[in-house]
Amino acid sequence: MGDPESTWPFPDPPDRPADHFQALFEGAVAPGPPAPPECPFCDLRQDRYATSYAGCWILLEPRVLVPAHTLPPRRRWVITSTGTAMNLWDAEPLPGARCRIPHRIACPYLVPEDHWPGATVLRRRNRERAQRLFDLPGEGLPDTG
Repeated sequence: MGDPESTWPFPDPPDRPADHFQALFEGAVAPGPPAPPECPFCDLRQDRYATSYAGCWILLEPRVLVPAHTLPPRRRWVITSTGTAMNLWDAEPLPGARCRIPHRIACPYLVPEDHWPGATVLRRRNRERAQRLFDLPGEGLPDTG
């Protein structure tokens, strides 16, 4: 295993540095199993997929599948028949194609990329979901006694 004190976001030194740089660039830096598939910033559970970059994982918004042409290039992720997530980059989507959204553009605690207007709505929804994680029952209830 790699040095645990290393600042490199991957567990072992890369065999193919270009692939790991590309994964970092695309945001495929999620912790792999057995770590839970949660965002380290907002603690929301996400769908985690392996990528074509060895040892690199991506968090995608759960239950969100949108028409590919509505997302800007380089934000379109599809799940291949092998269950691997693949970024379509600049490829023009086929008519009717649908894709997944990377959580990093919808995370309420990361700087908004604002490449896509729908991300603003997702960030707001995720902020509300994350806030509910920290609201304990009974807080803010009127005193009945």
